[in-house]
Amino acid sequence: MDNTRSLHRASPGPLDTARADRRPTEPHSFDARWSDQGWSREPDPESMRDWLGLAPTTTLATLPSRPTEALDQGERVRSAPASRAVPTQRSGPPEQPSGSSSRSGRSFFQIMFWFTLMTSLELWWLDTPARSLTSPADVWIATGRITGLAGGFILLFQVLTMSRAGWLERWIGAHDLLIWHRALGGYLLFAILAHVAATIVGYALLSHQPVLHETWTMVTTYEDMLSATAATGILVAIGLLAIRAIRRLMRYETWYYLHLASYLILILGYGHQFATGQELSMPGFARSYWIALYVFVLANLAWGRLLAPLALNARHRLRVTGVVPEGQDMISIYIGGRRLDRINARAGQFFRWRFLARGCWWQAHPFSLSAAPNHEWLRLTVKVVGDHTEELQYLEPGVRVLAEGPSGVFTADRRVKRRALLIAGGSGIAPIRALLEDLPPGTIMLYRASTPADVVFRRELNWLASERGAEVWYVIGGRDEPGPRHLFTPVGMKKLIPDVTRRDVFLCGPPGLVGASLETLRRLRVPRRQIHLDPFEF
Repeated sequence: MDNTRSLHRASPGPLDTARADRRPTEPHSFDARWSDQGWSREPDPESMRDWLGLAPTTTLATLPSRPTEALDQGERVRSAPASRAVPTQRSGPPEQPSGSSSRSGRSFFQIMFWFTLMTSLELWWLDTPARSLTSPADVWIATGRITGLAGGFILLFQVLTMSRAGWLERWIGAHDLLIWHRALGGYLLFAILAHVAATIVGYALLSHQPVLHETWTMVTTYEDMLSATAATGILVAIGLLAIRAIRRLMRYETWYYLHLASYLILILGYGHQFATGQELSMPGFARSYWIALYVFVLANLAWGRLLAPLALNARHRLRVTGVVPEGQDMISIYIGGRRLDRINARAGQFFRWRFLARGCWWQAHPFSLSAAPNHEWLRLTVKVVGDHTEELQYLEPGVRVLAEGPSGVFTADRRVKRRALLIAGGSGIAPIRALLEDLPPGTIMLYRASTPADVVFRRELNWLASERGAEVWYVIGGRDEPGPRHLFTPVGMKKLIPDVTRRDVFLCGPPGLVGASLETLRRLRVPRRQIHLDPFEF
C-alpha cells in the first residue's frame, strides 16, 4: 500500500472500559479497493501496530491520565516526544439528541429582535401627528428620525452579540453571533449615513439654507453634535477596515484593538440620542424604553466581558502544567487548576486564553479544547502559524492563565440524530478529537491530512475508536490526488458512509476542506440542521 495515500479505520469496541471482560467486536472487513483510492484504516499500517502497543482489552488504568505521568524520568514537559494523555472515564448512557431546544432558543431570540426593533420604530409613529408630512422637508426629517432610531437599535444589538454573555452563546453560538454581527455592520453603516444625510437635507430645506451651510450650523450649534460627528467618523473608518480585502492585510491583533474603538460609538452617540432625538429628549415611555435597552446591553457586556471571566479565574486559578509537541508545527498546552470538574465546559467548546508570560500577556486568542474536560487538566492544541503561537511553544510550567469562556455550541448535545459523522483537517482535529469522547457508538470520523506525518493524536484516536465503538478513517494525500478527491464526492462519501443523510455532521478544518465537504453534503441532500460547523473565524 502507498502509505502517503492511506486511511485507517480503528476497530470498534466497548463503550464502557469498566466492563473489561467484554472484548471489542471484530474489525469490519476491509476492502482493498479503498486503499487503492487513498483510504485506509491506518496512516502507517506497517509501523503503527508496534508503535501503539495496545492490546484489544486495554483499560484506562494502563494509560497515563496526566501529561506528567509519561515524564517521570525528570524530562522537561515541553521537550516530551509526544502527548500520551487519554480522557478520564465517563459513565452512564450517551446523551440523547437535544438539538430542538437550541433551535427554540434561537427562534425566541429572533422573534425578540424583530419585536424590539418594531417597538423602537413605532415610537416615531406614535410621536408623529396624522397628516403632518405635508412638505418635502417634513418627509426628509421623518426619514432621518426613522433611520436614526433603526441605527441606534442595530448598534445596541451589535454590541449585545459581541458581549460574550453565556446565555446568548448557548442559545445562538459564538460563530452565528459573529455572522450576525458582521452582517448587521453594513446595515448599521447605511442607517447612520442615511440618518445624517436625510436630517441635514430636511433641515436645509426647512431653513432655506445650502446643505453645506446647514451642516456646519448643526455641527457647531446643536447639543452633543460634535460627539455624534466623531462617532460617525469612527463608524465609517471601522466599516472601511472591515472590507475583507483590507482586513486580510492586517494582523489579527491590530484589527482587534482597532475594533475596540466601536465601543466609543455607543458612548459618543448616547448623548446625541437623548439630547436631540425628538422621541427620546422628553420624559415618557420612549425615553424609559431606550434607557432600559441601554441598561440591558451594558449589563450583559459587563458580565460577559469582565465579571464572569474574573469570577472564573478567581475560582479555578489556572496555570500551565506542560507544553507537549504533537507533530509538525502542532503543540498541546495542558492547563491545571482548582475544581476543574466545576468549570462547566463541554467537549467541542473553546476558551479565549491569555497567558501571563512575556510576549503573550497582552493578547487573548480563542483555542478549542482538544480533549473533553476532566477534573485533572484542560488541554488545548495549537498550530504554530504566527508570532503569538510561536511564543506559546516556550511557556514554562507554572505560568498563570486567564481564560474567558467556555464558548461555542459545537457540542454533542446539539445533534438531532442518534449517529454522527466527524470531519476534521489541520488544527480542526482539536475539537473533533474532543467530541469523539462525547458521541455515542457508531460514530464515524474522517481525518484529512496531506501526509502521515501531519496526523496527530493517532494513539488517542485509535484508543477512543476502540473504547467508544467508533470508526476512524485517515484520508491521506494531496488535494489533487484521486483517492481523497473521490472521497469528497457524493459517490465516494455515500459508498464509505451509506447512511450519511441520517447522521449529524460535525465539521472543522481549513476553508478548502469545509467548502468541499459542504458541497458534497449539499449534493447528498443532508439537511442543514444536521450540519454543525466550527470554522476558524473569530
